[in-house]
Amino acid sequence: MVGTLERVMACSPQTAGWDRPETVARWRELGFHHAPDFLTAESQHEALCNELKACGAEVIELAPAEELSLDAVYTHDASLATDFGLILMRPGKANRVGEAAIHGSSCQAHGVPTFGTIVAPGATEAGDILWLGAKTLLVGRGYRTNLAGIEQMRSLLAPKGVEVLSAPLPYGPGPSACLHLMSLISLLNEGTALVDLSWLAVETVELLQSRGFQFIPIDDSERNTLACNVLALGGKRLLAIEENRKTNNRLRHAGFDVRTFPGREICINGSGGPTCLTRPLLRA
Repeated sequence: MVGTLERVMACSPQTAGWDRPETVARWRELGFHHAPDFLTAESQHEALCNELKACGAEVIELAPAEELSLDAVYTHDASLATDFGLILMRPGKANRVGEAAIHGSSCQAHGVPTFGTIVAPGATEAGDILWLGAKTLLVGRGYRTNLAGIEQMRSLLAPKGVEVLSAPLPYGPGPSACLHLMSLISLLNEGTALVDLSWLAVETVELLQSRGFQFIPIDDSERNTLACNVLALGGKRLLAIEENRKTNNRLRHAGFDVRTFPGREICINGSGGPTCLTRPLLRA
């Protein structure tokens, strides 16, 4: 999750229907803070993609489809890239279930095969999943990823020698809110994690510490603006939302090269930061 990002899939607001009135009309039920501003969101998404390209990453676009909802811009959640191919998730948010198949066909067209698919009653979202190493996967158990989904992940990956560990998630704002494991942890490099420490379970903190991770805590005043959601680009380079200046300064003081883009509309409105907006497919 922290190697040099070489290839990534994204979904523009236009592809996700942010310019279609019938799609935008669902913003309240999907948990957005206000009705999306398409032109601002499109501009901010373009700024994100420009930063990715400037760091040498190839950016591919998710294929358009009628069933995509506003949430489809947060491409991280509906699939998980592995060394063996893509695992298609079964999101716990009902309007997102159809995204996984679109991820599969889009990536197949770019030479990325599907390795496995999570099926009912399993639920998994990749925002709940962290690679702690090439052979260790940490999966948050909460309202978007359930025990059945975690067990299916274990069955898929055990023959490949990958251990799947489970991490409990807090109740937080409740089942309607988007609280993922990656809302509370972003891996910055092989030994450093940005954390919302007070919201992490003790066993998760102890697990990371036992594996040698050092923590950089977010500024608590920036929790609601997704300060913990930072994308590692490789080589101590990070991509963050420019609004979280206090946390970004902490990262810079720790020696990281922090690039930013404006995210109030594309990120904060829909509760999805730069990791959420990207489905990394290849890292060096």
